[in-house]
Amino acid sequence: MKNSIAERVADFLNRYPPFNMISSQDLLQIAKEVNIVYLEKGDTVYNQDDSFNHHFFIVRDGAINLHYTLNDSDKNLNINDVGDVFGVRPLIAKENYKHTATANEESIVYGIPIDLFQSITYNNSQVSKYLVTAFATNAYDPYTTEENSKVFVDYLPNTANDVANFQTADYTKNPVTCNAKTSLRDAAIKMSTLKIGCIIVVDDQKKPLGIITNSDIKNKIATGKFPIETEVTNIMSSPVFTGKKGLTIADAQLQMIKNSIGHLCITHDGTTNTKIIGILTHHDILVALGNSPSVILKEIKRANRTKKLRTARLKANTLLKSYLEQNIPLSHIVKIMAQINDAISFKVVEIAVNRMPTPPPTSFAWLALGSQGRHEQLLFTDQDNALIFEDVDTDKYEDTKNYFLELSKRITERLHKIGFEYCEADMMASNPEWCKSASEWQTQFKNWILQPDEKAVLLSSIFFDYNYIYGNKYLVENLTETIFNTIDNTSQFFKFLGRDAIKSPSPVGFFKKFVVEQNGEQKDLFNIKNRALMPLIDSARLLVLINKIKGINNTAERYEKMAELEPENKALYNSCAYAFKALSKFKAKQGLLHKNSGKFIALESLTKEEKLKLRRCFKPINEIQETLKYKFDL
Repeated sequence: MKNSIAERVADFLNRYPPFNMISSQDLLQIAKEVNIVYLEKGDTVYNQDDSFNHHFFIVRDGAINLHYTLNDSDKNLNINDVGDVFGVRPLIAKENYKHTATANEESIVYGIPIDLFQSITYNNSQVSKYLVTAFATNAYDPYTTEENSKVFVDYLPNTANDVANFQTADYTKNPVTCNAKTSLRDAAIKMSTLKIGCIIVVDDQKKPLGIITNSDIKNKIATGKFPIETEVTNIMSSPVFTGKKGLTIADAQLQMIKNSIGHLCITHDGTTNTKIIGILTHHDILVALGNSPSVILKEIKRANRTKKLRTARLKANTLLKSYLEQNIPLSHIVKIMAQINDAISFKVVEIAVNRMPTPPPTSFAWLALGSQGRHEQLLFTDQDNALIFEDVDTDKYEDTKNYFLELSKRITERLHKIGFEYCEADMMASNPEWCKSASEWQTQFKNWILQPDEKAVLLSSIFFDYNYIYGNKYLVENLTETIFNTIDNTSQFFKFLGRDAIKSPSPVGFFKKFVVEQNGEQKDLFNIKNRALMPLIDSARLLVLINKIKGINNTAERYEKMAELEPENKALYNSCAYAFKALSKFKAKQGLLHKNSGKFIALESLTKEEKLKLRRCFKPINEIQETLKYKFDL
């Protein structure tokens, strides 16, 4: 008799990693032993410092909040949705739990028996890779904090390269081979013609017997040890070292170091007993590791041409795709991409300044605005920037401004060549409106704050999220002081910002249907930026301004700060932070998939689970807008 419950559990598990990497027969065996746990809101799966469980968990319905206590303060770590794996510490390290798992709402979780799971997946490197990533995603090291500004704060590996190490090695498929009776001359001609560095000697079933490299030819033929007509079996290195499909870069690198080799033969089962399907070289490993943040940042620092900067930024997109696929926490991804984007902007300004006919007539600062200013720019988007220069005498003002307009033009042109489109609204330093002296900028911000109107609110949504990139930092700090001092003299400005933050209607309409564009080229598409992200961005900006919080531009971090300042609203602010991260991640994935900004989404292309996750993110939007209505009497 069929076990219908187990089959339904297996069908669910098969939709999500790492269970979709397991055979149907093995998955059903696991499903029969699954522990089904029903939770009310607030119920706990396990507590921080509890002894490790004999199960790890996957969310079937609802959501599980992971949080931890540090220095008597409760910190939110993550909220896991349907299909998310958590509680995997016993699989990786037999230690007490480092965080608490609590039901965020009425939920069902499946407890997966660890001993059975490990016995079934013992040799499955794909499953191991995914679980290490899941562990890293929900890990927290109490001896490191956000304040140290390291790229990977609570991620398990200690270096940027370690993240690349978890990637699957990209080997060359269908390697060039020859049989055991081939002469070395013929093999060498084949290698020369195809411009390759090695050839695999195989038997009649294409099983690898040995390998010949350029080094073998140099050391054994060029030195006269063997004649050129000798059979390949006389000089080949044998037996070969092997790996199987799905081998990680870390494992491949360890094998090469341990055995002092530069090539791994990839076979069906990872041994010499099956057909060869690929070859992995030391060069392949270096190329893969070349897409680490530290390597990309070094390339940017050494670059002296725009073309090289574009190459580095394209590598960053590949890195972004890899991190999203591996489910690296978005907070880390954002920090990495922000460092790369800021480094590119800095280098572009530096190159442009050095190639101007004369040095700058006075000190200046280059500012990134908008998403880059908030450190939220993941994909190529249009550029928003501004320039502030030190005040000069009236008779020198025109020449000084013309100099910086020319400099700004060169900078924006280079950014455009790298891949950052020109801003359609011309919110760029090459526009005389946004290339001003320090006193002019101070006057401009005072006018926006003290005489608010719709245009002022629109511009403040861009210009109030600025980030220093290059030049005289004092000019930027002084401008920030002016802004916060001016805010003390008005309350009307906050009402305008509040109205702007709540103007966007709910992303879902009647019958819980998504609100889509009604006309134009984007008809029937969902605008995730305007409908979902901008209300959260605008609300966070308003909250930090009214609380005079300086130095925090990122939207999620702004909500996390507000959760500290207003404990009574902690749950709401943490939910907003989570929703913003989830929506940003979703937008980035869509952008990479469709090779665009990810702003407009074709809903029919989404799975039921993806739509469910989107809807879950909309609830905090409605709640924060209602909170602002009450707080500012809108």
